[in-house]
Amino acid sequence: MEERRHYERTQTSLRVVLSHPEIGTIMGSTRDISDGGALVMIENHSLPPQGTVLNVVFKKTVGQVNELPVKMKVMHSHRNLVGLMFVGR
Repeated sequence: MEERRHYERTQTSLRVVLSHPEIGTIMGSTRDISDGGALVMIENHSLPPQGTVLNVVFKKTVGQVNELPVKMKVMHSHRNLVGLMFVGR
């Protein structure tokens, strides 16, 4: 199978807050992250549909990684995992 990834992934576990005006707030954590996006495990919430653009804040144990939410698009989902791509890059 051909490798389609453009960015190297780094395994990491950050808390993630996903929000959307129609869906509400979804909590999760990253499985991995790259310059192009992130794989996020969703906790106790239905998965947002493919193509949905979410506002995303990444959090460390103490404090946030990004002050302002970044826009990310749902590229794929399976079970409780969503693949997100940074929008506007």
